[in-house]
Amino acid sequence: AVKFASTARIDLLTVDGAGGGTGMSPWRMMNEWGIPTVYLECLLYNYLNTLKEMGAFVPPCAMAGGLSLEDHIFKALALGAPYVSATCLGRSSMAAAMVGNTVGEGIKKGKIPSRLKKYGDSLDHIFIMTDHLKEKYGRDFEKIPAGAIGMYSYYDRLAVGLRQFMAGARKFNLKTITRSDLVALTPEASRVSNIPYIMEADREEVEEILRGGLADNGVFQEIDKAPSRFITSKR
Repeated sequence: AVKFASTARIDLLTVDGAGGGTGMSPWRMMNEWGIPTVYLECLLYNYLNTLKEMGAFVPPCAMAGGLSLEDHIFKALALGAPYVSATCLGRSSMAAAMVGNTVGEGIKKGKIPSRLKKYGDSLDHIFIMTDHLKEKYGRDFEKIPAGAIGMYSYYDRLAVGLRQFMAGARKFNLKTITRSDLVALTPEASRVSNIPYIMEADREEVEEILRGGLADNGVFQEIDKAPSRFITSKR
């Protein structure tokens, strides 16, 4: 698929790892068919690297396969960087829409699930994004089905969460997310992905800091400011 995508110079190649699926596939197929997403993305990264080394066209790629939360999105973009520029969330998006629709129908019938009653008895109370949608669409808000509100609220949660992860990593646009933002928690994960094992990540830098090499070179400066003492880095 990667070779064909390169030869045809397609606009986007979507790669779907095992663990994904909309739920309409046979259960055993969803559990047993295909290559797990992390392994598949590592293979994809290697294949795309080969194309780049050959000077061939490298197609833009999107990653899918069981992704559902903001940390999944961040990791998928980082693991495939700089080639993977998007992620696909199928089953989770459908689930958000279906739950939204179920809640909406419950509100209409006066049968709100007990776990939601503490928030209120209307769309405005239960879905946090209703005020935003009302402001944006005005009278047309009434035409928006509860399922769409549920999906929109879910995507807003993903967007906010992804921004928080990116801010923590000091990455302020998607293009700056790289593989260096990841560490592998197991030796197996490190072997498969070529991402540094957590016990070895930044080891040389840490040793240099502990031995005073960086401080002697003026990379770190101690700044006294009452009542606290700060260490600032030029890196």
